[in-house]
Amino acid sequence: MSNDLNRVILIGRLTKDPELRYTPAGTGVANFSLANNRSYSTGGEKKEDVSYFDCIAWSKLGEIINEHCKKGQKLAVDGRLQQRRWDDQDGKKQSKIEMVVENFQFLSGKGESDVGKVDKAFSGDDNPFNDEEIPF
Repeated sequence: MSNDLNRVILIGRLTKDPELRYTPAGTGVANFSLANNRSYSTGGEKKEDVSYFDCIAWSKLGEIINEHCKKGQKLAVDGRLQQRRWDDQDGKKQSKIEMVVENFQFLSGKGESDVGKVDKAFSGDDNPFNDEEIPF
C-alpha cells in the first residue's frame, strides 16, 4: 500500500474559453488554463504574483465545463497532478505537468467574468495558522 498523496485544489479564472476535443473512441476531453493570483507584502509593499495552470477534464465533466465556462469566469477545481511525457518531432524528450480535474464548482455565473471584482471568500491574510502550526 502506498502512502503517496496527489491532491490539488485551485481557484482561479479561465484564461480563455475551454477547448473540447474527442478521442477516436468518442470520449470528450476539455483543455483549459486557470490564472491564480496571490497577493503578498514584502518590505511594507503589496505585491501580486500570477501563476497559470493547465487543466484537463475528461468525459461528461469536460463537456459541462466546455458548455458552461467562458474566459474570465472564476472556477474552483479539485483533482490531481499528472505528468505527460513524449518525444517531439526532433526526438527530444518533452514533459508537461497538468491538473486532471475530478470535481469543479462554478464561482461566477455563465457569461459573468467578475473581472475587477474582489472575492474575499478566502484570503491568505485570513489564515488562522502560522507556518509552525501547519503539520506538513
